[in-house]
Amino acid sequence: MTFIFTMEIKIIKDEKNELEVQMDNQTVAEIVRVYLNEDDSVKLGVWKKEHYSRPVVLRILTEGKTAKKALQDAVAKLQKDLGKYGDELKKAVK
Repeated sequence: MTFIFTMEIKIIKDEKNELEVQMDNQTVAEIVRVYLNEDDSVKLGVWKKEHYSRPVVLRILTEGKTAKKALQDAVAKLQKDLGKYGDELKKAVK
């Protein structure tokens, strides 16, 4: 099963151990936050939304790996898990 999903992402702050990313999907921000916080090198993985009409800002602080690498790792693990869940769903609906 293949999912194609697009959304607008804007990097607001990009430093070695700190990253702020603006995105337009609160659900994606929340699931990425959950996966980020499973990583021991992530010291802070949070999102905020100042107003319902404003985009979400995901903030990542790390120690031991770059914030970008932590985000890449979280997204890779999320994609792997989604593939696994998709396969399980296919089997269940047969």
